[in-house]
Amino acid sequence: MSVTTDTRSNGTELFESEKKRFPNWVITVVSVAAALSLWEFFGRDIDPLFGSYPSAIFLAFLGMMQTNALPAAFASSLQPFFAGLAISVLAGVPIGLLLGRYRLFEAAFGIYVTAGYATPLIAMVPVLMLWFGLGFQVKVVIVVLMSFFPICINTWAGVKAVPNSLIEVGRAFVAPGFEIMRRIILPAVLPYIMAGIRLAIGKAVIAMIIAEFLTQISGLGGLIINSAQSFQTAEMFVPIFLVMAFAVGLTALVGWLEKKIAPWQSEIAGDNGM
Repeated sequence: MSVTTDTRSNGTELFESEKKRFPNWVITVVSVAAALSLWEFFGRDIDPLFGSYPSAIFLAFLGMMQTNALPAAFASSLQPFFAGLAISVLAGVPIGLLLGRYRLFEAAFGIYVTAGYATPLIAMVPVLMLWFGLGFQVKVVIVVLMSFFPICINTWAGVKAVPNSLIEVGRAFVAPGFEIMRRIILPAVLPYIMAGIRLAIGKAVIAMIIAEFLTQISGLGGLIINSAQSFQTAEMFVPIFLVMAFAVGLTALVGWLEKKIAPWQSEIAGDNGM
């Protein structure tokens, strides 16, 4: 028994020492730097009409910043993105809680959420354009339709995963249904909600660009289309990389917020990465 314990202890100490020597951000930076270096080396041999490379994209980025084309397009895209994502969170979390908590609500409306998640919503864009026009409103609707379901379904699944023993404890203390929801279910479901928001960010970014492709051509999506049509490949990659960086940064921010508002989850889960 002592040999097994010593082996586990040594393995844990070795793992912790490796984490201190090579933090995650160092590994990430090295990985990204290696990928960009390889792209820079091999990308210079590609015809500029069909591809580009990091240094050329960076120069194009500086040029688009000087002309204010990139900041203006980014600001235009952010408005429907944040509006749609906020609506999705405000609607998806309560509906998910109700679906998971009440059998009648789940039986009546759960099928619509499941069907909506499986529906190719992009195919509905022409109809949405007829209903909401080509401007800001239709873009918000598209973002909502793409980002609502991950939040709602994750919240729904989180409520279903709450142990019945916790709810029974609340009932034993004669807690009303609202207090059980607020003090027991919601804290337990919080990690699921945050995971749903992280998934919804990616969906919302995709929806934002698609909306700008298929409706009124504007924002970052408009920059991508206009650059591609004029065969300015380096300029085309600039908004693509900006969208990627924005999504990664916003997802990291949500993860940081989760650690702040639900610190117990990190202590329970730990860091089991190998």
